[in-house]
Amino acid sequence: MKVLLLTGLGALFFSYYWDDNFDPAGLQGARVLLTGASAGIGEELAYLYARLGAHLVLTAHTEALLQKVVGNCRKLGAPKVFFIAADMASPEVPERLVRFALDKLGGLDYLVLNHLGATPSGTRSRSVQATRWLLQVNFLSYVQLTSLALPSLTDSKGSLVVVSSLLGHVPTSFSSPYSAAKFALDGFFGSLRRELDVQDVNVAITMCVLGLRDRASTAEGVRGVTRAKAAPGPKAALAVIRGGATRAPGVFYPWHFHLLCLLRGWLPHPRAWFIRQELNVTAAAAA
Repeated sequence: MKVLLLTGLGALFFSYYWDDNFDPAGLQGARVLLTGASAGIGEELAYLYARLGAHLVLTAHTEALLQKVVGNCRKLGAPKVFFIAADMASPEVPERLVRFALDKLGGLDYLVLNHLGATPSGTRSRSVQATRWLLQVNFLSYVQLTSLALPSLTDSKGSLVVVSSLLGHVPTSFSSPYSAAKFALDGFFGSLRRELDVQDVNVAITMCVLGLRDRASTAEGVRGVTRAKAAPGPKAALAVIRGGATRAPGVFYPWHFHLLCLLRGWLPHPRAWFIRQELNVTAAAAA
Protein backbone atom coordinates (compact mmCIF):
# COMPACT_ATOMS: atom_id res chain seq x y z
CA MET A 1 0.00 0.00 0.00
CA LYS A 2 2.81 2.42 0.92
CA VAL A 3 4.61 1.62 -2.33
CA LEU A 4 1.47 2.33 -4.35
CA LEU A 5 0.91 5.59 -2.49
CA LEU A 6 4.47 6.80 -3.07
CA THR A 7 4.30 5.73 -6.73
CA GLY A 8 1.07 7.66 -7.21
CA LEU A 9 2.46 10.77 -5.53
CA GLY A 10 5.60 10.51 -7.66
CA ALA A 11 3.54 10.34 -10.86
CA LEU A 12 1.52 13.35 -9.72
CA PHE A 13 4.62 15.46 -9.07
CA PHE A 14 6.22 14.33 -12.34
CA SER A 15 3.19 15.45 -14.35
CA TYR A 16 3.09 18.73 -12.43
CA TYR A 17 6.70 19.64 -13.19
CA TRP A 18 6.58 18.41 -16.77
CA ASP A 19 3.63 20.61 -17.75
CA ASP A 20 5.07 24.01 -16.88
CA ASN A 21 4.61 25.99 -20.14
CA PHE A 22 8.28 26.98 -20.19
CA ASP A 23 9.15 29.18 -23.20
CA PRO A 24 12.93 29.72 -23.49
CA ALA A 25 12.39 32.60 -25.94
CA GLY A 26 10.77 34.59 -23.14
CA LEU A 27 14.17 35.04 -21.50
CA GLN A 28 15.77 36.73 -24.50
CA GLY A 29 16.67 40.26 -23.45
CA ALA A 30 15.62 39.67 -19.83
CA ARG A 31 17.63 41.71 -17.31
CA VAL A 32 19.04 39.39 -14.65
CA LEU A 33 21.01 40.07 -11.47
CA LEU A 34 22.54 36.76 -10.34
CA THR A 35 24.45 36.30 -7.10
CA GLY A 36 26.85 33.48 -6.30
CA ALA A 37 27.71 33.17 -9.99
CA SER A 38 31.34 32.07 -9.85
CA ALA A 39 30.93 28.32 -9.26
CA GLY A 40 28.50 25.43 -8.91
CA ILE A 41 24.85 25.97 -9.71
CA GLY A 42 25.36 29.74 -9.91
CA GLU A 43 27.91 29.29 -12.69
CA GLU A 44 25.56 26.92 -14.53
CA LEU A 45 22.72 29.44 -14.13
CA ALA A 46 24.91 32.13 -15.71
CA TYR A 47 25.70 29.91 -18.70
CA LEU A 48 22.07 28.94 -19.25
CA TYR A 49 20.88 32.54 -19.04
CA ALA A 50 23.65 33.49 -21.49
CA ARG A 51 22.56 30.84 -23.98
CA LEU A 52 18.99 32.11 -23.72
CA GLY A 53 20.04 35.68 -24.56
CA ALA A 54 19.58 37.36 -21.18
CA HIS A 55 21.41 40.54 -20.13
CA LEU A 56 23.43 39.72 -17.02
CA VAL A 57 25.00 41.28 -13.97
CA LEU A 58 26.97 38.60 -12.14
CA THR A 59 28.41 38.79 -8.68
CA ALA A 60 30.40 36.56 -6.35
CA HIS A 61 33.17 36.86 -3.79
CA THR A 62 36.15 35.98 -6.03
CA GLU A 63 36.85 38.33 -8.93
CA ALA A 64 39.17 35.97 -10.82
CA LEU A 65 36.52 33.25 -10.97
CA LEU A 66 33.88 35.79 -12.00
CA GLN A 67 36.03 37.00 -14.90
CA LYS A 68 36.27 33.44 -16.19
CA VAL A 69 32.49 32.99 -16.02
CA VAL A 70 31.90 36.35 -17.74
CA GLY A 71 34.21 35.36 -20.59
CA ASN A 72 32.37 32.07 -21.05
CA CYS A 73 28.99 33.83 -21.01
CA ARG A 74 30.11 36.12 -23.81
CA LYS A 75 31.22 33.13 -25.85
CA LEU A 76 27.81 31.56 -25.30
CA GLY A 77 26.08 34.61 -26.79
CA ALA A 78 24.98 36.79 -23.89
CA PRO A 79 24.27 40.26 -25.37
CA LYS A 80 25.43 42.08 -22.21
CA VAL A 81 27.44 40.75 -19.28
CA PHE A 82 28.73 42.81 -16.37
CA PHE A 83 30.27 41.70 -13.11
CA ILE A 84 31.09 43.07 -9.69
CA ALA A 85 32.98 41.22 -6.97
CA ALA A 86 31.14 41.47 -3.64
CA ASP A 87 31.43 40.05 -0.14
CA MET A 88 27.90 39.53 1.20
CA ALA A 89 29.23 39.46 4.75
CA SER A 90 29.45 43.24 4.53
CA PRO A 91 26.09 44.98 5.18
CA GLU A 92 27.08 47.85 2.84
CA VAL A 93 27.49 45.61 -0.22
CA PRO A 94 23.84 44.95 -1.27
CA GLU A 95 23.08 48.64 -1.90
CA ARG A 96 26.20 49.04 -4.03
CA LEU A 97 25.39 45.87 -5.96
CA VAL A 98 21.78 46.77 -6.79
CA ARG A 99 22.79 50.31 -7.77
CA PHE A 100 25.43 48.85 -10.11
CA ALA A 101 22.91 46.47 -11.72
CA LEU A 102 20.29 49.18 -12.27
CA ASP A 103 22.91 51.48 -13.76
CA LYS A 104 24.21 48.85 -16.19
CA LEU A 105 20.89 47.24 -17.18
CA GLY A 106 18.42 50.09 -16.70
CA GLY A 107 16.17 47.91 -14.55
CA LEU A 108 15.63 44.32 -13.48
CA ASP A 109 13.33 41.54 -14.63
CA TYR A 110 14.89 38.82 -12.45
CA LEU A 111 16.70 38.90 -9.14
CA VAL A 112 18.24 35.45 -8.65
CA LEU A 113 19.61 35.02 -5.12
CA ASN A 114 22.00 32.10 -5.03
CA HIS A 115 25.03 33.10 -2.93
CA LEU A 116 25.97 30.86 -0.05
CA GLY A 117 28.11 31.08 3.05
CA ALA A 118 29.01 27.76 4.63
CA THR A 119 30.57 26.98 8.00
CA PRO A 120 32.40 23.82 9.11
CA SER A 121 30.26 20.89 10.17
CA GLY A 122 30.06 19.94 13.83
CA THR A 123 29.82 21.80 17.10
CA ARG A 124 32.20 24.62 16.02
CA SER A 125 29.52 25.90 13.67
CA ARG A 126 27.25 26.76 16.62
CA SER A 127 29.42 29.58 17.96
CA VAL A 128 27.76 32.99 18.17
CA GLN A 129 30.37 34.54 15.87
CA ALA A 130 29.89 31.89 13.19
CA THR A 131 26.12 32.12 13.46
CA ARG A 132 26.10 35.92 13.15
CA TRP A 133 28.30 35.76 10.04
CA LEU A 134 26.18 33.02 8.49
CA LEU A 135 22.92 34.87 9.07
CA GLN A 136 24.32 38.01 7.41
CA VAL A 137 25.46 36.12 4.31
CA ASN A 138 22.65 33.58 3.97
CA PHE A 139 19.67 35.61 5.20
CA LEU A 140 20.09 39.33 5.88
CA SER A 141 21.84 40.04 2.59
CA TYR A 142 18.92 38.32 0.80
CA VAL A 143 16.50 40.62 2.61
CA GLN A 144 18.58 43.70 1.76
CA LEU A 145 18.92 42.83 -1.93
CA THR A 146 15.20 42.09 -2.19
CA SER A 147 14.16 45.35 -0.54
CA LEU A 148 16.47 47.38 -2.79
CA ALA A 149 15.49 45.61 -6.03
CA LEU A 150 11.74 45.38 -5.37
CA PRO A 151 10.80 48.80 -6.83
CA SER A 152 12.43 47.92 -10.16
CA LEU A 153 10.91 44.42 -10.16
CA THR A 154 7.51 45.99 -9.46
CA ASP A 155 7.88 48.26 -12.49
CA SER A 156 8.82 45.33 -14.75
CA LYS A 157 6.38 42.84 -13.20
CA GLY A 158 9.45 40.72 -12.63
CA SER A 159 10.46 37.73 -10.56
CA LEU A 160 12.41 36.94 -7.41
CA VAL A 161 14.14 33.55 -7.55
CA VAL A 162 15.53 32.33 -4.23
CA VAL A 163 17.85 29.32 -4.20
CA SER A 164 17.46 27.64 -0.84
CA SER A 165 17.96 24.16 0.57
CA LEU A 166 16.15 21.14 1.92
CA LEU A 167 17.58 22.18 5.30
CA GLY A 168 15.20 25.15 5.20
CA HIS A 169 12.31 22.69 5.51
CA VAL A 170 13.71 19.55 7.13
CA PRO A 171 16.29 20.21 9.86
CA THR A 172 19.10 17.74 10.32
CA SER A 173 21.95 17.23 12.75
CA PHE A 174 25.13 19.33 12.93
CA SER A 175 23.80 22.21 10.81
CA SER A 176 22.00 24.44 13.34
CA PRO A 177 22.98 27.96 12.14
CA TYR A 178 22.84 27.04 8.46
CA SER A 179 19.41 25.44 8.83
CA ALA A 180 18.19 28.44 10.85
CA ALA A 181 19.17 30.82 8.05
CA LYS A 182 17.41 28.67 5.45
CA PHE A 183 14.25 28.41 7.56
CA ALA A 184 14.36 32.20 7.89
CA LEU A 185 14.44 32.54 4.10
CA ASP A 186 11.35 30.39 3.75
CA GLY A 187 9.49 32.40 6.38
CA PHE A 188 10.50 35.80 5.02
CA PHE A 189 9.74 35.12 1.37
CA GLY A 190 6.58 33.18 2.16
CA SER A 191 5.28 36.16 4.11
CA LEU A 192 6.46 38.62 1.44
CA ARG A 193 4.59 36.67 -1.24
CA ARG A 194 1.35 37.11 0.70
CA GLU A 195 2.00 40.81 1.24
CA LEU A 196 2.57 41.35 -2.49
CA ASP A 197 -0.61 39.44 -3.29
CA VAL A 198 -2.67 41.55 -0.89
CA GLN A 199 -1.21 44.75 -2.37
CA ASP A 200 -1.78 43.55 -5.99
CA VAL A 201 1.94 43.80 -6.73
CA ASN A 202 2.72 41.58 -9.70
CA VAL A 203 6.13 40.26 -8.62
CA ALA A 204 6.52 36.48 -8.54
CA ILE A 205 8.56 34.71 -5.87
CA THR A 206 9.99 31.28 -6.67
CA MET A 207 11.54 29.34 -3.79
CA CYS A 208 13.97 26.65 -4.96
CA VAL A 209 14.67 23.74 -2.63
CA LEU A 210 17.86 22.05 -3.76
CA GLY A 211 20.09 19.32 -2.42
CA LEU A 212 23.82 19.36 -1.86
CA ARG A 213 25.47 21.84 -4.22
CA ASP A 214 27.48 20.26 -7.05
CA ARG A 215 30.73 22.11 -6.42
CA ALA A 216 34.17 21.18 -5.15
CA SER A 217 34.10 23.44 -2.07
CA THR A 218 30.79 22.01 -0.90
CA ALA A 219 31.89 18.43 -1.43
CA GLU A 220 35.09 19.08 0.50
CA GLY A 221 33.24 20.75 3.36
CA VAL A 222 31.09 17.68 4.00
CA ARG A 223 33.59 14.98 3.07
CA GLY A 224 33.27 12.11 5.54
CA VAL A 225 30.24 13.70 7.20
CA THR A 226 27.42 13.01 4.76
CA ARG A 227 26.78 10.15 2.39
CA ALA A 228 24.47 12.24 0.21
CA LYS A 229 25.50 12.84 -3.39
CA ALA A 230 25.54 16.29 -4.96
CA ALA A 231 22.82 17.21 -7.43
CA PRO A 232 24.11 17.65 -11.00
CA GLY A 233 24.65 21.40 -11.52
CA PRO A 234 23.27 21.80 -15.09
CA LYS A 235 20.06 19.91 -14.35
CA ALA A 236 19.44 21.75 -11.09
CA ALA A 237 20.14 25.08 -12.82
CA LEU A 238 17.65 24.31 -15.57
CA ALA A 239 15.00 23.49 -12.96
CA VAL A 240 15.63 26.84 -11.28
CA ILE A 241 15.41 28.79 -14.55
CA ARG A 242 12.22 26.98 -15.62
CA GLY A 243 10.62 27.71 -12.26
CA GLY A 244 11.52 31.39 -12.37
CA ALA A 245 10.45 31.85 -15.98
CA THR A 246 7.05 30.21 -15.37
CA ARG A 247 6.60 32.12 -12.09
CA ALA A 248 6.18 28.88 -10.15
CA PRO A 249 5.89 29.32 -6.38
CA GLY A 250 8.31 26.47 -5.72
CA VAL A 251 10.95 24.28 -7.33
CA PHE A 252 12.19 21.04 -5.80
CA TYR A 253 15.29 19.35 -7.20
CA PRO A 254 15.51 16.42 -7.02
CA TRP A 255 11.71 16.22 -7.22
CA HIS A 256 11.39 13.79 -4.30
CA PHE A 257 12.47 16.61 -1.95
CA HIS A 258 8.88 17.83 -2.22
CA LEU A 259 7.73 14.51 -0.75
CA LEU A 260 10.22 14.82 2.09
CA CYS A 261 8.92 18.28 2.93
CA LEU A 262 5.31 17.08 2.91
CA LEU A 263 6.11 14.02 5.02
CA ARG A 264 8.16 15.94 7.55
CA GLY A 265 5.34 16.45 10.04
CA TRP A 266 3.68 13.11 9.42
CA LEU A 267 6.59 10.73 9.92
CA PRO A 268 9.04 12.15 12.47
CA HIS A 269 10.61 8.83 13.46
CA PRO A 270 11.28 7.55 9.93
CA ARG A 271 12.75 10.99 9.21
CA ALA A 272 15.34 10.46 11.96
CA TRP A 273 16.09 7.04 10.50
CA PHE A 274 16.51 8.56 7.05
CA ILE A 275 18.92 11.20 8.37
CA ARG A 276 21.06 8.50 10.00
CA GLN A 277 21.37 6.78 6.63
CA GLU A 278 22.63 10.01 5.02
CA LEU A 279 24.92 11.14 7.86
CA ASN A 280 28.12 9.73 9.28
CA VAL A 281 27.23 10.74 12.83
CA THR A 282 30.61 9.83 14.32
CA ALA A 283 32.50 12.00 11.83
CA ALA A 284 30.08 14.90 12.17
CA ALA A 285 30.21 14.92 15.95
CA ALA A 286 34.01 14.86 15.89
CA ALA A 287 34.22 17.81 13.47
